Amino acid sequence: MRQLCVCVSVLLALATMAVARPKEGPEQKCKSGPVDLIFIIDSSRSVRPHEFETMRKFMIDIIHTLDMEANATRVGVVQYSSQVQNEFSLKTHGKLQGMVKGINEIVPLAQGTMTGLAIKYVMNHAFTAAEGDRPKVPNVAVIVTDGRPQDRVVEVAAEARDKGIEIYAVGVARADLTSLRAMASPPIEDHVFLVESFDLIYQFGLQFQDKLCGMDLCLESDHGCEHLCESSPRSFHCLCLPGYTLNEDGKTCKAIDLCAGGKHDCEQICIPSPGTFTCGCNTGYTLNDDKKTCTMIDLCAEGKHDCEQICITSLGTFTCNCKTGYTLNDDKITCTMIDLCAEGKHDCEQICIASPGAFICDCSAGFKLHDDKKTCTTCRSANIDLVLLIDGSKSVRPQNFELVKQFVNQVVDSLDVSAHGTRVGLVQYSSHVRTEFALKMYEKTDDIKKAVMNVEYMEKGTMTGLALKHMMENSFSEAEGARKNIPRVGLVFTDGRSQDDITEWAKKAKEEGITMYAVGVGKAMEDELREIASEPLDKHFFYTTDFTFINQIAENLKLNVCAEESQGEIEVKDPCACESLVEFQQATMSTLEQLKTKHILLYTALVH
Repeated sequence: MRQLCVCVSVLLALATMAVARPKEGPEQKCKSGPVDLIFIIDSSRSVRPHEFETMRKFMIDIIHTLDMEANATRVGVVQYSSQVQNEFSLKTHGKLQGMVKGINEIVPLAQGTMTGLAIKYVMNHAFTAAEGDRPKVPNVAVIVTDGRPQDRVVEVAAEARDKGIEIYAVGVARADLTSLRAMASPPIEDHVFLVESFDLIYQFGLQFQDKLCGMDLCLESDHGCEHLCESSPRSFHCLCLPGYTLNEDGKTCKAIDLCAGGKHDCEQICIPSPGTFTCGCNTGYTLNDDKKTCTMIDLCAEGKHDCEQICITSLGTFTCNCKTGYTLNDDKITCTMIDLCAEGKHDCEQICIASPGAFICDCSAGFKLHDDKKTCTTCRSANIDLVLLIDGSKSVRPQNFELVKQFVNQVVDSLDVSAHGTRVGLVQYSSHVRTEFALKMYEKTDDIKKAVMNVEYMEKGTMTGLALKHMMENSFSEAEGARKNIPRVGLVFTDGRSQDDITEWAKKAKEEGITMYAVGVGKAMEDELREIASEPLDKHFFYTTDFTFINQIAENLKLNVCAEESQGEIEVKDPCACESLVEFQQATMSTLEQLKTKHILLYTALVH
């Protein structure tokens, strides 16, 4: 324990109080470190007021010579008589002025002499972290008393010393020497001081200094320490520089080899230096940024190779390899795709599509791939959700409205109507919109046709925009029977200019993936029909009085309708679903062709 030397601050303080000593040159001082110091002051009735004032001045003079920095000495004061009273703790004052004020404000208790009780209090309370005691800082207690203790001190003092508290016992006048020796730390001659009166308490400072410090043997003798010498009272001991440990001879030092002790985390090579180490790597490896692990020098990563696809590094060299589905050529550098289709290593019924080392099967137009992903079947019944918006304005005329209903039924005849097949909904619009029947209403063709023929002509205005809005918000809702992942088709049949704006809802319909057809007859406005129809316009927009080119348009539709897969959120991935759109378009064209002559005759009759 180095407490004797670190307590030299107390020593020097006491030494300076020997005021009668003439100054003979620079004062000799011992090296010291931080100390946690507690004064235990006897304030029993036997200590007269002027004697207590002398003891008060004694403490103030001592602390004036101490290094009171935050990391140096801390001081606390406890007075006792029949009871113990903490005047201020180690953490209370960080500056000298506060300590002096605290000492000057002490009021003596003037009762008995319970020295053992005071030592116990200091041990259990004053020297605790809560009161400011610091770990690894020496604990020093200076007891000043003038009488015999009225309680037991032997056991409690021994316990305090066992806990690392260094005790100095200063007896004045009537103090009991036996009790002082029982309280003090060993060696007794360095820790027990006895003076005849309080008036002489200043004069034992020099004696105190001699006991604690003595001659600095590190400076005045051949100490033999290899690295460092540290003085202690009347002795010295050797220390080593950081990274070294003291040998058994107590003088020489040896380097602490962390590599040999296994106290390192180097992946490959540990290079020792005193108290530390550095890591290294074997030949062919380089040290990583963490200065611990190693990475093989990678010629592949450094681009020092000519592999076409994969470079595999090895110590100081590399080899080439190929990705899955490729094979390495004889040059050991380039790769060729393994074409299972070309090699006949497939079981596709119709079309084999090669990818590196694998293949997928496909079917020709008009066929659909089976669940086995190999064989094909012809398209039979495919599904769409079809909503027809028919113009019921007064410009259509009752007889033409009947023709429109016939047109609708002829379209329905071409469809495979069922709950799981194609569904049909019908909306009539004029100045307002009316759902004639929803997609979920009918599951049979005959039921739909009967419902169409029962539709009553509205005979009012032409609110096409309102009809498109109704189609978007209602007709193609799941509540009315629209299905997820089934192609949605809207067909608008009109004969005049809309009386409201169609732009917003025509655009939204197409953005939602609805394939829109616009059929205009007679006075229908071409620009409005073009705005309603999906792209390409020549496949979805029809406006004529004689329908001369309808057959040609139907053929073009058959070639191009599947190109619309990517529009909107619904993708037509099923070739049979694509076929259903083609069939619907062709049926529509055929129906319009049949109506052409009747319409022209009707139109001619009206003109004449």
